[in-house]
Amino acid sequence: MARERQLSPRPAPARSLSRRSLLGGAAAGAAGLTAVSAGTAAAATSAASRTVDVAIVGGGIAGLTAARDLVAGGRTVAVLEARDRVGGRVVNLKLANGGFTEGGGEFIGPTQDRIKALADSLGVATFTTYNTGNNLLYKDGTRTPYDTSGLLGSVPPVDAAGLANAAIVQSELDSMAATVPVDTPWTAAKAAEWDKQTFESWLNANAIVPSAKFLLDLACTSIFSAQPRELSLLYVLYYIAAAGNDSNAGTLERLTDTANGAQESRFVGGSQQVPIKLAATLGDRVVLSAPVRSITKSGSSYVVTADGITVTATRVVVALPPPLAARISYDPLLPAARDQLTQRMPMGSIGKAIAVYDTPFWRADGLNGQAVSDSGVVRSTFDNSPPDASYGALMGFIEADEMRAYDAASEADVRTAVLADYVNYFGSKAKSPTSFVLQRWDNEGFSRGGPVAYAPPGVLTEYGAALREPAGGIHWAGTETSTFWTGFMDGAVRSGERVAKEVLAALG
Repeated sequence: MARERQLSPRPAPARSLSRRSLLGGAAAGAAGLTAVSAGTAAAATSAASRTVDVAIVGGGIAGLTAARDLVAGGRTVAVLEARDRVGGRVVNLKLANGGFTEGGGEFIGPTQDRIKALADSLGVATFTTYNTGNNLLYKDGTRTPYDTSGLLGSVPPVDAAGLANAAIVQSELDSMAATVPVDTPWTAAKAAEWDKQTFESWLNANAIVPSAKFLLDLACTSIFSAQPRELSLLYVLYYIAAAGNDSNAGTLERLTDTANGAQESRFVGGSQQVPIKLAATLGDRVVLSAPVRSITKSGSSYVVTADGITVTATRVVVALPPPLAARISYDPLLPAARDQLTQRMPMGSIGKAIAVYDTPFWRADGLNGQAVSDSGVVRSTFDNSPPDASYGALMGFIEADEMRAYDAASEADVRTAVLADYVNYFGSKAKSPTSFVLQRWDNEGFSRGGPVAYAPPGVLTEYGAALREPAGGIHWAGTETSTFWTGFMDGAVRSGERVAKEVLAALG
């Protein structure tokens, strides 16, 4: 069983229905795809110390992108990564057959321009997510294959009343989202009204047909790995608005679709190739196994103390999700608004379960491996096989309430439950995989969930302005701070590019 060792940080001193992109966590796989180590990154040692212009906390895509741009701007940097690998919520998991699969973020799609540009610059190609054949709907114990090339596209074939209601609700959400500024959603004309209610309360008043409510609930858990009751309506509208770029308005359909949506493509060699190759360009500026414990202002500088290394810098970039950034000890204390924000943005609850087979047998049955369900531990699946189909891989997302129910379960129990779902969806051949890998992000010490830290009611209007506002010489990055494609790899890249410009301007 290939999976990331579970790291627990020591306490600091006194979006039709498919998938999205940004998670992370385990060991790199595939030939030539080893974790950044001795030849490129440095390992922290007990007596190590450095003095640089900018210390960067976090070696995920956001932190590495910021480092790249700061170095290009003539500044010295040190990237401190808590794990023994780079990538954060993006990772490749080794398989028993010598292959690999993505344990975290893996998909990209239209308008995700910055991650695509970064991958292109590093020579990491993409291929189209397998999408040939029928999707599956498993509802009320009935298995229904359906063609996605018709008028409904990938929308599951529920009853006509439900489809009509869901279409109205989706159109209304897109219209409302179009009024939300992606850089300052808390300034929307109806921000106060929308932020005082949950997404569920709004759905209960608008998705009045049960089958429509099922579709919207499934879209919510698939996008956020959180239940509708946990999310602010304003935050959901902002997230929809952010699923685009400067030239294309965000839509719910783009969040949830495979073809022409956020799940359209994958990376040849696995998504972790992007941060690994990016880190290789930075060499020993990247320090692994160095969880940061404190950030202390000392005169005109900051002292960043991590396990095995201390870095003195003029500026600091913290490229972590808000709840993890809050676990660092700051002296002086952060502004109250920033600290209150981090106390109120939890991580979603998510896992990925991948069953590996000799062949992608479902393709011979005319299926594309994509299923959605109203029951089971896995409610949505994808074909995660390699582009040459040299073996088959079914990937299932375990999300929100379902993930929380299995956080403390044994891996054997999770495997049993997942395979029972796969048999329901794809038949008896799914019962006996050659191997099985599981990544539970809730239990991973330097993520504690995923794919994104979300905002419950009241957070954006009261504390949203603190999301990107520097605290003295401390600046904030990470996909949660992006104005487009929040929660995705593209958002991570955009945040790194934005914070690098911010820091370069501050340094003059």
